Amino acid sequence: MKLPEPYTYFVDRSLGRGMVVEALRAAGAEVHAHDDHFAQNTADAEWLVEIGRRGWVVLTKDKNIRSNHLEHVALVQANVACFMLGRGDLTAAAMGKIFVEALPVIKRALRRFDVPLAASLSARGGLRVLLAAGRWLQPPKELK
Repeated sequence: MKLPEPYTYFVDRSLGRGMVVEALRAAGAEVHAHDDHFAQNTADAEWLVEIGRRGWVVLTKDKNIRSNHLEHVALVQANVACFMLGRGDLTAAAMGKIFVEALPVIKRALRRFDVPLAASLSARGGLRVLLAAGRWLQPPKELK
């Protein structure tokens, strides 16, 4: 199943609710910040289910979503599309710029692959689809 367009993006609490959200909105994306919908201490496994129900696309720098068993199960069961920054040590402005510049390739991935979907985004804008239609891709699919 593919998510319907236009896509709505959900910025995880790891990215904050300021510069990344503002950069994406300035680029014309519909964006919601984690703290506008959930308490800060809401477990990832809990909010992932709700985001999947809403059909929103998760943007995060939290790599645990792909390795933590409970979070991975929640992502798969909720049919979530999740795009993770490969590096979490960047400034908010830099992360916002990366996500904005990557919007075209993120949209290509969303149009091409079924959810549940997990992909890693490099600081240089490369995208590696790691999980599609709930299955790990070996090797991951590179998109530019």
